[in-house]
Amino acid sequence: MARLARVELFAADEIAVVHVMNRVVRRCFLLGDDAVTGKNFDHRKQWIEDELQKLAGAMGIDLLGFSILSNHFHLILRSRPDVVALWDDTEVARRWLLVCPRRKNEDGSAAEPIECELNSIRHDPDRLAAIRLRLSDISWWMRLLCQTIATRANREDGETGKFWQSRYRAVRLLDEESLLACAAYVDLNPIRAALAETLEASDHTSAQRRIEAERAQAGTASDEQGRIEPSDDRQTAAAPSRNASRAPDRFLSPLELDEHGGEPGPCANRSGTRCSDKGFLTISVAAYLQLLDWTARQAIPGKRGSTPSDAPPILERLKVSPTTWCELVSNFGRLFSTVAGHPRIVDTTRSRHGHRRFHLTTRVRELLPVDP
Repeated sequence: MARLARVELFAADEIAVVHVMNRVVRRCFLLGDDAVTGKNFDHRKQWIEDELQKLAGAMGIDLLGFSILSNHFHLILRSRPDVVALWDDTEVARRWLLVCPRRKNEDGSAAEPIECELNSIRHDPDRLAAIRLRLSDISWWMRLLCQTIATRANREDGETGKFWQSRYRAVRLLDEESLLACAAYVDLNPIRAALAETLEASDHTSAQRRIEAERAQAGTASDEQGRIEPSDDRQTAAAPSRNASRAPDRFLSPLELDEHGGEPGPCANRSGTRCSDKGFLTISVAAYLQLLDWTARQAIPGKRGSTPSDAPPILERLKVSPTTWCELVSNFGRLFSTVAGHPRIVDTTRSRHGHRRFHLTTRVRELLPVDP
């Protein structure tokens, strides 16, 4: 069956959470150890992560999770046209010129736009409207990311032609169950591929960045307990923002979504490191990492550790058995092809223009039966 057009799944003018994946050409290991050439390309994983940080700080899209492996990468993105709507014309033009610069600094980074460059966008209403839409467009995020990495890799190899196998694969996530399972699937990819044994050793993943941030925060809190607090209230108030701007996970969307006490609305980020400060799961970072660790122990044969006597509370709340959870996380990429969610949600959802039904595999319906 032909793949459904992306315009039927999501658009830049609406908030959508999407899992995207792209693979290098012919499944070669052009982001890691390549057995054909005998070369190691691990440094390209850092290229991708650096580019993710740049895009997260400039575009109207939240980066919820990522993992970069030796021949492919996974991202979970949330488009935020509501945040872009808060930006004035100058901010829209400035952000676009940071991701598509006309001038660069000596280190290759985008130079700060000057007035004439800003005016070329601000004084052209049609172009301004198109760029405003692009800033929350997941397809444009992927276009900029993949084109940058392909051009740089081909230049390094002295090659021309395709670097990525095909257009990126996209699955829209419709509910919290599918988002949580997908986040775990993405963060556990290096462990499932036997590239790492633990979460903290899983290089170039959002889980590793969140662990580093937790450790850094714990270290900072410990240091502050041992020294005299500054008397200047302005210094005290400024310290958290400075620490946040240096945190290893500063470009990632916060994980925890406080449904009751959290700030309503877009929650636009003011530091310029990410689109917004809106979370996406109703659990804490600590609970999420515990769930990942528990899942990794269940999904990898022979790994030390045992199943807890009781399933984690988050599974009980979502009414998902441990066995079902492990299969959802281990086989997420095969179970869901277009949209992901509980059958009761998917069955009531239609494509954006053709109003077509979305189909789920028989196995998904067996794992997540609809209550009678």
